[in-house]
Amino acid sequence: MAPSTIQKLKSAVTGKENDENSLITEISDATTLSWSTRIKGFIICFLLGIGFTLLGIVMIFQSKYKLFAVFYTFGNLTALGSSFFLTGPVKQLKNMFKEKRLIATIVMLSCIALTLCAGLWWKNGGLAILFAILQYLAMTWYCLSYIPYARNAVKGCISNCLA
Repeated sequence: MAPSTIQKLKSAVTGKENDENSLITEISDATTLSWSTRIKGFIICFLLGIGFTLLGIVMIFQSKYKLFAVFYTFGNLTALGSSFFLTGPVKQLKNMFKEKRLIATIVMLSCIALTLCAGLWWKNGGLAILFAILQYLAMTWYCLSYIPYARNAVKGCISNCLA
């Protein structure tokens, strides 16, 4: 019997084959969220992240840089955390610190911390916006690492535009 599209997607995201029927797999399946619950959790968490990020952007126009830094950063962390529903938190954290993502992860996490510092402690709106832009770029570069050859395509486009 051919696996369904959902089963193929699940095995591609989780990295597990469908026909594993070991005791460990059965215990894991019994103690974890169902695939449909994972998808729903991912979508809800991701949409909340986008909402908080947009709310943060609205705060810029009201010159409320503290709220901007908090909402923007919380939104990005929530959107990033949505992937925990798909792969699980431990596997996602391991993937974040793999060699091909390490620099992007460190830059992204540093910019998250610097955005909060600039908005909350240093009370410098310009720096908060700068670090938020860098945070966005680092998160984009991080996300591109999950798409095969995407980073190479972006590098090629940038080099063609600059040439």
